Amino acid sequence: MLEKEFRNEDPSGKTVALMLLVVSLMGGGALAVKLGLQGFPPLKMAFLRCILGLVVVGGLGFYFGMSMRLRFEEVPRLLILAALHTLHIITLNVGTQLTTASRATIFFTLYPLFTVLFGHFWIPNDRLSATKTVGICIAFSGVLLALIPNLQGLSTGYLIGDLIVILSACFLALRITLTKGFVQEIHPYRLLVWLLVLNIPCFYILSLIFEGNTPIKWTLQSSIGLLYQGWIVTGFCFLVLISLLRKYKSSKLVVFSFLMPVSGVLFSYLFLGDEMTPSILMGTGLVAAGIYLVNAQR
Repeated sequence: MLEKEFRNEDPSGKTVALMLLVVSLMGGGALAVKLGLQGFPPLKMAFLRCILGLVVVGGLGFYFGMSMRLRFEEVPRLLILAALHTLHIITLNVGTQLTTASRATIFFTLYPLFTVLFGHFWIPNDRLSATKTVGICIAFSGVLLALIPNLQGLSTGYLIGDLIVILSACFLALRITLTKGFVQEIHPYRLLVWLLVLNIPCFYILSLIFEGNTPIKWTLQSSIGLLYQGWIVTGFCFLVLISLLRKYKSSKLVVFSFLMPVSGVLFSYLFLGDEMTPSILMGTGLVAAGIYLVNAQR
């Protein structure tokens, strides 16, 4: 049974630990995408990722006896979320192609800031405070410190790509904010299942239009990357995030997302041998301090 009141609590210690696990796993998603793109075109990979995620989430829902029957009043909300998810993926892919990977990572990491701003106006009992604002700014400065050495100068040639990536961050922030409201009445399992069901034909049609007959190269690395995206990121991480959004404040959950680029760098260091610089370590410390300030209890 879903609670009738709007739930918007501060995360507990166990929730914080769970969010640290989730964002760490999602930080490995960048490495998984890099591996997957070695054998799959981007839109085909998104299509297959949704199918794999649907198998996991639908299977768990079936195992726990969740009703997946869609109600008529839920259709408009799910269509809005599916449209925002599709726009988010398209703008992120296009924007990343027009800028550098490091710049795309930094600008996309703005989405927690947009989520907090949207929540301030649209979510009850989730207003901005001085401490929360300072914490978010410190966390974002930590991301900048960790990644800015990889930027290729300050060339304005990447401006269009940067702006498109920022637009993608806005789409994701809006989807998270709306999900916070919708998940109060739609069970997280059913919401994610139908979101994936609606996204599958979207990505399939877009793949036919823009990628045509681009072949798929099935390799061990690309398959591992695809499975990680479908089963770990979509099947586990997204489901946990949506479930937590049902109960806890979105502004205090999304700030953990500032750790994703840092954990992505760590994954690259462990599996690809990328360099671990002092700026990354100092940036991680700033991110941790910012998260602490945002989640500090009064």
